[in-house]
Amino acid sequence: MATFGFEIVNVLVTDIVPDAKVKSAMNDINAAQREQVAANARGEAEKILVVKKAEAEAESKALQGQGIANQRKAIIEGLQVSIEQFQKVVDGASSRDVMQLVMVTQYFDTLKSIGESDKTNTLFLSHSPGAVKEVSEQILESMVVAERAKRMGRTAPSALVD
Repeated sequence: MATFGFEIVNVLVTDIVPDAKVKSAMNDINAAQREQVAANARGEAEKILVVKKAEAEAESKALQGQGIANQRKAIIEGLQVSIEQFQKVVDGASSRDVMQLVMVTQYFDTLKSIGESDKTNTLFLSHSPGAVKEVSEQILESMVVAERAKRMGRTAPSALVD
C-alpha cells in the first residue's frame, strides 16, 4: 500500500477461518500438548504417592523395631527382678534354675493357650519333663552362642562352633 501512498499501522483481524484440515491439525497439536502436560502431572503425582508410601513404611518399621526393642528390654528387666527375688526366697537357686522354671511356666501357658483356641487342628509336641528341659537348654545354649557371636563381632555359624 506504500506505493499508493498509504501506510498500514494496525490490522484488526477478528475472525480467521482456516481450512478444515489446518483446523484439525492445530487441534490435534494442542490436544497432544495438553495430554503431555497431563501425563507428566499424573506421573509426578504417582511418584509422590510411592515415595510417601515408602517413607511411611520405613517410619512404621523403625517404630516397630523400637517397640520390639523396648518390649524385650522390659522382659529382660522383669526376668532379672524375678530371678533376684526368687533367689532371695529360695536359698541356693541359680539363675539357670529360675530360667528353667520360667521356661516350664511359659511352656504350660503356651499349651493352655493352644488348647483354648477353637482354631487349633492338631499339634504334636514332645510332652515330658525331659522334653521341656531339652527345650530350655536349647534356648539357653542359643543365647550363649548369640552372646559369643556378639562379642566376636561375627555372625557366621562356623565361627561359633566349639
